[in-house]
Amino acid sequence: MEEKANIDDFTIASLDDEIKVDKLCVEFLGAFYKHLLDERGLEPLDAGSRARGADYFLRDFIIADRRENIFQITPERVRQFGGNWYILSNMEPNLAELGDILAGVAAFYEFCAGLNLIDRAANSEIGAHCLATDYYTERIEAFHDISGDGFIAWNDACPVT
Repeated sequence: MEEKANIDDFTIASLDDEIKVDKLCVEFLGAFYKHLLDERGLEPLDAGSRARGADYFLRDFIIADRRENIFQITPERVRQFGGNWYILSNMEPNLAELGDILAGVAAFYEFCAGLNLIDRAANSEIGAHCLATDYYTERIEAFHDISGDGFIAWNDACPVT
């Protein structure tokens, strides 16, 4: 796949679209990985870590769970992912793993902004949400401290809607 993608090709309106978009996303992530190696000069392990992080966010959350176009997300989706969905979807949520994922998300959307697939303001907001480690630390710790009927309040503080 060439690096430039057609935004409309990533719109999901049916299960067939979801399957098609997932495949397109894998191809586009390959271009992203190549960009990290060739243009950004990252070592293969670092580039792979960033690509894996972006892959998890995009394919598991944005495409499979939210069924949204990866180029038309709101920046708040990153906060919902890290502050709720990631925590609930993993047996042992932790900031080290989440930080690696969010580093990939930030790099991916920076790559997309460079290709004019998202605007610079959205990229900047996405990047800020990716760097909000204090917030994600608090959310993970609060999740581990839930007792009684505390889940409802925890969930309401950062709902995935």
